[in-house]
Amino acid sequence: MPPLTHLIDYWRDFVKSYTTVASFRWLVIGVLVGCMSGLVAVGFFYLVEFGKFVLQHNLAGIVSPEPAGEGIFEGPAGPFRPWLIPVFTTGTGLLTGWLVNRYIPETINGGTDGTDATINAFHNQGGIIKARVAIIKGLCSVLTIASGGSAGREGPITQMGAGVGSWLAKKLQFSAKERRLLLLSGAAGGLGAIFRAPLGGALTAVEVIYREDFEAEALLPSVMSSVVSYSIFTFFFGTDPIFGIPRFSFRDPRELIFYAILAFVCAAVGWMYVRTFYYIKYHIFFPLREKIGLMWAMGLGGLAMGVLGIAYPYTATDGLVTGGILSGGYGWLELAILGQIPALGMCYIIVGKTLATSVTIGSGMSGGMFAPALFVGGMSGGLVGNLGHKFFPDIVTQPGAYILVGMAAFFAGVANAPIGPLIMVTELTQGYGLLAPLMLASALCLVLSRNFSLYEHQAENKFDSPAHTEDATINILEQMHVTDFYKPGDVIVLEESTTLKALTDIIANTDQLYFPVRREDGWYSGMISIHNVRNWMFEEGLHDLVVVRDLMSRPVYVRPDYDLYQALLRFVNTDYGQIPVVSQTDTSDIIGLINRDDVFQAYAEAIAELKGGGEELPD
Repeated sequence: MPPLTHLIDYWRDFVKSYTTVASFRWLVIGVLVGCMSGLVAVGFFYLVEFGKFVLQHNLAGIVSPEPAGEGIFEGPAGPFRPWLIPVFTTGTGLLTGWLVNRYIPETINGGTDGTDATINAFHNQGGIIKARVAIIKGLCSVLTIASGGSAGREGPITQMGAGVGSWLAKKLQFSAKERRLLLLSGAAGGLGAIFRAPLGGALTAVEVIYREDFEAEALLPSVMSSVVSYSIFTFFFGTDPIFGIPRFSFRDPRELIFYAILAFVCAAVGWMYVRTFYYIKYHIFFPLREKIGLMWAMGLGGLAMGVLGIAYPYTATDGLVTGGILSGGYGWLELAILGQIPALGMCYIIVGKTLATSVTIGSGMSGGMFAPALFVGGMSGGLVGNLGHKFFPDIVTQPGAYILVGMAAFFAGVANAPIGPLIMVTELTQGYGLLAPLMLASALCLVLSRNFSLYEHQAENKFDSPAHTEDATINILEQMHVTDFYKPGDVIVLEESTTLKALTDIIANTDQLYFPVRREDGWYSGMISIHNVRNWMFEEGLHDLVVVRDLMSRPVYVRPDYDLYQALLRFVNTDYGQIPVVSQTDTSDIIGLINRDDVFQAYAEAIAELKGGGEELPD
């Protein structure tokens, strides 16, 4: 057989599998989304690192530590001119405000950051993120982080990856449900690549949209997208994890006491972190925005960030004064893990990072809260680890491990996402040595932080989300029963031996459109629809030859105690307009009929009540 024939056969098998096997289809789509989001992550990461190198390293002379897995640009620092940082951040704030106000004003009240905007798009916007929103927010985030703004890469790349998924779904003319799944797949691809943690990125994307739930249907395409995106990203930047740190392990059960204390500390600092952010955003910058306009409010936010950045320095181990709260801060986390930052220095940086992030993101500048949250959580955990090691050195032998556990526990608490960050940390440490303390601290912090959330648009669960209104409707239909909707009374039941001529006379003298059929022994055996016999009714030569047995279709019934969801499934599966209602004890005892229109009307009314009369956004 020629190779071309083989190729054609393979293509036909591929198309057949794509169109008939749902899981295979989502695997293919996940690969496509992963390729696109991976390339976006590569470009975004390169621009951020290049911008930091030019603006902070070369022009301002700021020497900030870089984690082992990053720092792709090297060279001598320029003259020390820290006063340029406020100039850069102010300019970024003004430009961001102008671009947002001019081109994407609908995003002004879009939520906490790019991750929250993605959550909002999933729940309230039919899975739609406009291309210009993702592009402008992404470029503004590059400028924010590069200029020194206290923000992370993960939030923007989540929104840009989600934008890729939304755009692809629109081009493929997918339904709103499928578009939402692609939205999460794109977000997972971006997050898994930029954090170099494919499984953690995928799990975080599907769980961060809820407080007490996760989007199981999106798991398969999200995992595939994250793996492919991660592979593309590491092809350009290598497979080394972000942090160059030793392996940590958990050996002493007594240490769980200190990890429990860590959870309480992270919950308390998390509460302070979230409350500070919301206070600065809503009580300072929102009133400023009303008085002087969005652009000038963002400009003032940029100025405040720049001044705070240079007025809040930290002395590195080599004696250079550097920006301890500028940009994401992963280099400082690595130093802390390696034991090069004392406990007092961690307290100092926690306060500064919280204020800097609140000013940057609270003013409306683009960037993510993910990395700063990990930073603050890591330093909070490191504080417990350092103090524990100082007073109980025989128990707390690896204080650096507490920074990693603090990162996961803190984010689990403020973002209500316990699984994804936990897996991310195991991927960062390249092992499961800290799994037990990670699980303990994350669970405790999640419970302690249940009354507040960093992300404003998180839904409680699926039934609280407009994206799952239909699921909630099913729940409502399960609470309504056939007995309240069917029409009891005499039902015309046909015999299998009834001739077509007799059937024609029966149809002419009743308004019943669907007829149950029974055998000679009285057993309910099938259904006749007037639509199915209409073409035969005018064949007079067949009137005495054709009997009901030749025309009937399969039987179906409901009982009075069945819920309306069970009835709905039977209507959908048979396409009947009426279904017999049988007695509780005898399926051949037909006591009435239930109409399809009545069930569909109950379904529509349930949806309308849940949506409150709202309509989904158009494509």
